Amino acid sequence: MYQPTDLKKGTIIQLDGQPYRVVEYAQKVMGRGGSIVNVKIKNLVTGSVIPKTYKGQDKIEAAEVSNQVAQYLYSDGGDLHFMNPESFEQFQVDTTSAEDVPKYIREGVEVQLQFFDGRVINVELPTTVNLNVTYTENVVKGDTTSSVLKDAQTDTGITVKVPAFIKTGDDIKVDTRDGSYIERVKG
Repeated sequence: MYQPTDLKKGTIIQLDGQPYRVVEYAQKVMGRGGSIVNVKIKNLVTGSVIPKTYKGQDKIEAAEVSNQVAQYLYSDGGDLHFMNPESFEQFQVDTTSAEDVPKYIREGVEVQLQFFDGRVINVELPTTVNLNVTYTENVVKGDTTSSVLKDAQTDTGITVKVPAFIKTGDDIKVDTRDGSYIERVKG
């Protein structure tokens, strides 16, 4: 059981039989009346975000969520398929609940799957991934000195804004939280 002040960002709780992750936390201290905790929580099954207020004496149930490493196998359009590399057990996740996975992860890459009540509720992407640039416009001589960004198509099919010096065939590091270019991968 959690107290309201334990609900820091990222804490996973159970409410009405559903797992929620705290995405925003704010505590308001009242004079003699104790404190009030306002949180925004995201349902890990449906993805909806709701505001919730707790008073100092409230008890909050912790959600029994487990993590497991799994290898991304393939997408068949409606589902994403994963496999535990040790037990070879396979899992399916609906693409609507994990729509970012095919954008950033190649087949064969390992990710973290979150389980609640024996079913997959979330796919945790790594913060950054390395992608290969399959197409980008060539630079006009003299344009490389400015901070001009251009579109680059990657091997997973997404388009990323990159600096002018990036060429077709380069590997780049991309932030999976917002799809932004971080750096060129050397090697």
